Amino acid sequence: MPFIEESDLLELHKDIDKAQIINERLLDQIKFKNKELRKKKLQRNLLAGVTGLFLIGTLIVFSFTAGRNVSNNYESPSNLLVSIDSLDAIKSRIDNLKQQNEELSLVREFYLAKKFLEKEKIYSVQIKSFVDNNMTLASEALTNTIFVKTNPFYSYSLGNFETLEEAQKFREQLVDLGFQDAFVASYKEGKRIQIESPQ
Repeated sequence: MPFIEESDLLELHKDIDKAQIINERLLDQIKFKNKELRKKKLQRNLLAGVTGLFLIGTLIVFSFTAGRNVSNNYESPSNLLVSIDSLDAIKSRIDNLKQQNEELSLVREFYLAKKFLEKEKIYSVQIKSFVDNNMTLASEALTNTIFVKTNPFYSYSLGNFETLEEAQKFREQLVDLGFQDAFVASYKEGKRIQIESPQ
């Protein structure tokens, strides 16, 4: 039966506490981003409604003034040019709103995918382990990487795959690039479950 030293047990408790703190921070960030998304969605919907009402009002005014211009034997063609310019401005605003809506959808999908990945079993290709937590070359903003501490090492993995086959194909590509020691591991809730067979 293996024996666990008290110092290792204390180190494990410290690691668990750190992971809980990081998890709470991530949850706070997700809540903050969700609030921002709801706020932006409300603003977008409000702006879209105001723009729609403005467009309808402009069309009503345009049709009314166009009808008057027809009855006045086309006395003032400059009114028609002003209305067309207004319509171009409205179309431009609508295009901008569509672009903002797409960007917000991408942000929302990113956070939903990240939340899903934390709960489901995924596969990733570990390419390096470090004794020290000296990964200054990597950023936490990288979405397709995993950093895991497995006593006493810090491991660095690339890719988040749903199936073992996808991860194994990616591993083969990394081996071809020179990462000879790369291997596939399965993860769940940010922890490594096991090292998978090469093929």
